[in-house]
Amino acid sequence: MDFSTSMAVAASGMRAQSDRMKVIAENIANANSTSPQPGGDPYRRKVATINIKFDHELGANLVNTGKTIPDKSDFHSQYDPGNPNADAQGYVKLPNVDPLVEIMDMREAQRSYEANLTIMDATKQMLSRTVDLLNK
Repeated sequence: MDFSTSMAVAASGMRAQSDRMKVIAENIANANSTSPQPGGDPYRRKVATINIKFDHELGANLVNTGKTIPDKSDFHSQYDPGNPNADAQGYVKLPNVDPLVEIMDMREAQRSYEANLTIMDATKQMLSRTVDLLNK
């Protein structure tokens, strides 16, 4: 694998993880959002997907962000009879977002991003050393 290929592969990974972190941040921001209308569903957690695509020009697999899909797990409910969004029994539907899961996913995405950044830095250092050797 040459320098430009490794940089392109690492850059595609960084873009995909950055997009993933945006989806996770949206989930965290809406973790306590209820429905805007009584009886409606609250915010539904989203999950970012990543696709692999072979680039014939580079001769390597690149990753990109795929479709963002809704998490089909059940909503949480909380007893709050004074809430305008409460049902007849006094329960309010809350999003299916678990902040702890989102924080763990965010940390995993950050570490993947950092790993790709390390690859880019190492590649730049190798390229710089190669140029230095050629100039001597």
